[in-house]
Amino acid sequence: MTTMQLDKIDIKILSLLQQHGRLSNQELAALVGLSPSPCSRRVKALEDSGIITGYATLVSPEFFNLHLTAYVQVRLEKHNQRVLNAFEQAMNHYDEVLECCLLTGSDADYQLKVLVADMEAFKHFLLEKLTTNQDIAGIRSSFVLKQAKNHTAIPLPKSYD
Repeated sequence: MTTMQLDKIDIKILSLLQQHGRLSNQELAALVGLSPSPCSRRVKALEDSGIITGYATLVSPEFFNLHLTAYVQVRLEKHNQRVLNAFEQAMNHYDEVLECCLLTGSDADYQLKVLVADMEAFKHFLLEKLTTNQDIAGIRSSFVLKQAKNHTAIPLPKSYD
């Protein structure tokens, strides 16, 4: 990522795009007080610098009968680079794994966020996929009862100059 000096307009563009990713350049320009060409150039600069990393459509898991979210903590037998890389590569092949994070300050080495239809699907993921990894020393799962907040926007500075 290249360094880029941001101003209030850049922060406003980022904030608006995080909340309303389908804004047209015309709409975005009007909301930030620019004409369309300079607004488009700013968005392109934010993309080129790596500050905007991509665009996505958020899809309802419930529509696809994906009702069970689990957080799975995984402890590995060994902690060398080969084992860590192999584990991460394996997790990248499992569609059920939405997030895979290497941890510190925990008994676990990794935390996975897993999304499946139900407990039967989780059992299949756990027994047929995850536990087949010979480098795993232990697994602990927690299940989401209620999602109190689901937010994708990162916090941006309130005032920026």
